[in-house]
Amino acid sequence: MTAGETLILRDVEVEGRAGLDVRLENGRVAAIGARLPAAGQEIDGRGGALIPGLTDHHIHLFALAAQRDSVTLDDVRDAASFRLRINLAVTAKPNGAWVRVTGYHERMAGELTRALLDEIAPRHRLRVQHQTGSLWVLNSLALASVESADAPASFEREPGGAPTGRIWRGDAWLRTRIGAEPPSLAPLGRQLAAYGITGLTDASVTTDADAAARLADAHRAGDLPQRLMLMSGGALAAPADGAFAVGPVKVLLDDHALPDFDDFMARIAQARRWDRSVAVHCVTAGELALTLAAFEAAGARPGDRIEHGGVIPAAAIAQLRALGLAVVTQPAFVHGRGDRYLAEVDPAEQPDLYRCASLLDAGVPVASSSDSPYASPDPWVGIAAAIDRATSSGQSLGASERISAARALALYLGAPAAPGGPATRITVGMAADLCLLGAPLRDVLAAPSAEHVRVTFIAGDPVQPLPDR
Repeated sequence: MTAGETLILRDVEVEGRAGLDVRLENGRVAAIGARLPAAGQEIDGRGGALIPGLTDHHIHLFALAAQRDSVTLDDVRDAASFRLRINLAVTAKPNGAWVRVTGYHERMAGELTRALLDEIAPRHRLRVQHQTGSLWVLNSLALASVESADAPASFEREPGGAPTGRIWRGDAWLRTRIGAEPPSLAPLGRQLAAYGITGLTDASVTTDADAAARLADAHRAGDLPQRLMLMSGGALAAPADGAFAVGPVKVLLDDHALPDFDDFMARIAQARRWDRSVAVHCVTAGELALTLAAFEAAGARPGDRIEHGGVIPAAAIAQLRALGLAVVTQPAFVHGRGDRYLAEVDPAEQPDLYRCASLLDAGVPVASSSDSPYASPDPWVGIAAAIDRATSSGQSLGASERISAARALALYLGAPAAPGGPATRITVGMAADLCLLGAPLRDVLAAPSAEHVRVTFIAGDPVQPLPDR
């Protein structure tokens, strides 16, 4: 379609009403009704549900794009298979080449060391990322390529000064040292559209003017057609053409190196001077306790949010509600990591993991997201996990936190600027960011899957997959 062209979707279900037509014009929904007059192109909805486009409220776009060229460890269970996976990867590359590995956890081969990586890959520059995304471990060849006088404090060293190979939260610095070209975002844009995603909030604390410009250019070129909102750790300005909106200031907490309370307060104060809300990475109970204390002291405002909420003690729920903080959670972690949680987390604390129903019932705003590449970017995996709270082996984790299918979908339908707010509804005049499903919504939610997505529209234009699917 070309800009301004009219498109009519025939025989679609809208908010439970079957047999409706929807006319899209100038990037907006122009009319909804039965048997609308012919105008422009038409797509036969075949009785499928037309729903608002989904929003992933917490994703890391460059990391997800880079993962396509990485060795992933999602299905690795022991040291032997870990070694085999890396051996296969390095065999396919010339000596001295970089090999990027993601998804490591200690259950695979214990605490990762430079010496172990040297043993496995002595002739390649190897870097392995922990499953949490907070740590890279490099072998000696890789370290020799990146070590410099400007190495950050997170570049861990032994007492004598030799590097251990461990680099905490060093993604931005590593990129400058490795000098790799950013991966194309076009395949990622198509993949996300195929899931029905029309809006994205990139939650990377490292986003600066250069990274934001690259994302804006990808959006303008159509490689990343989704509407974008970007977080950052520092100042950020939105472009005049609206290629992205500026989101909250991101505060990244790590239990092993929590900031001084006054420093935390200063970050919140700086965000307020920029007239921005604050999003705080909170995976542990300790991180959440510090965050709640900071917001109690500094005051919270609409748009302030807790990222992840990995552990939320029951006693903290009322405080979250009183402060008006939204929780942007990731139900897919229940599916992807739930078996490990069941094995490693104290049973008394398991009810606190990735809460959903208890937060909603208490009036805490909740939105869903992927945190991809650290979980699947497919929102339908998250919807299914929020419904059944089943781990990949079929065990139940936090059954009391299950929510209805309609509620699970709604967690992806809030506006990017107000996660956990009212779900978007299809109304005349709204931006035509839509998802056409291949069946009525009741049938789709009975077995959530991206396979139900026929076509996604952004500003009224169909994007991948194509309408004939």
